[in-house]
Amino acid sequence: MPIELYNRQGHSCFMFTDLCDEGGDVVQSNQFLIVDGDTGAIIDPGGNLAYSELYLAMTRFFPPQQLTAIFASHADPDIIASLDRWMTTTASAKVYISRLWERFVPHFCKPGKTTGRVVGIPDAGMRIAVGHSELVALPAHFMHSEGNFQFYDPTSRILFTGDLGASIVSGNDAKLPVTSLAGHVPRMEAFHRRYMVSNKILRLWAQMARRLPIDMIVPQHGAPMKGAAVQEFIAWIEQLPCGVDLMAERDYAVPA
Repeated sequence: MPIELYNRQGHSCFMFTDLCDEGGDVVQSNQFLIVDGDTGAIIDPGGNLAYSELYLAMTRFFPPQQLTAIFASHADPDIIASLDRWMTTTASAKVYISRLWERFVPHFCKPGKTTGRVVGIPDAGMRIAVGHSELVALPAHFMHSEGNFQFYDPTSRILFTGDLGASIVSGNDAKLPVTSLAGHVPRMEAFHRRYMVSNKILRLWAQMARRLPIDMIVPQHGAPMKGAAVQEFIAWIEQLPCGVDLMAERDYAVPA
């Protein structure tokens, strides 16, 4: 069952957390549906394991074939490997992804399926209309992908953060929003120390995030954060050593 993150005055946001539960053989991932009036868009629709369940679950809220946009935070398989099937399902939906990956995503599809349908997001980001509302593509480069974007919904004040804020939990646990960060850090720390490139990047992101009114941070893996946990997360990530900060000569030794 999807989680309704927001639903007011014709604008709604839904999160799907358990569509590819393979008993631990695959990483848990979230998929998102945004509906504004008669317009629908999906964020990080996932791989082939999620496609059929997402399609069926979505029909309760929006006709999948009428989607107008597919947003991809980056080009990993758990983000967009199902693209070939979504290109068939939708007649003309555009795919929005970093311009770094613009010429890579066609590799997920049969020849010609993406022709004229991929929009490369410039490094500085952009604003993209969704019905009478919009999503703001925010730069999130090197968290963890070289070309990476987060999507901010100014109507719901939800920031969809991709891998930033990810926690290692089950699909059922991902349904439960976190309101205090302290007990949640052990589920996040190891992932962020490895997958985020450096503390410099995290500090720059934190400065940007504090300029936005954010009611909820929703990652592509694990549980959303809301209430006090939003600012607690920004403060925590801002000071976290990670990635190249932690690498040393021992990590680049010829195996014995």
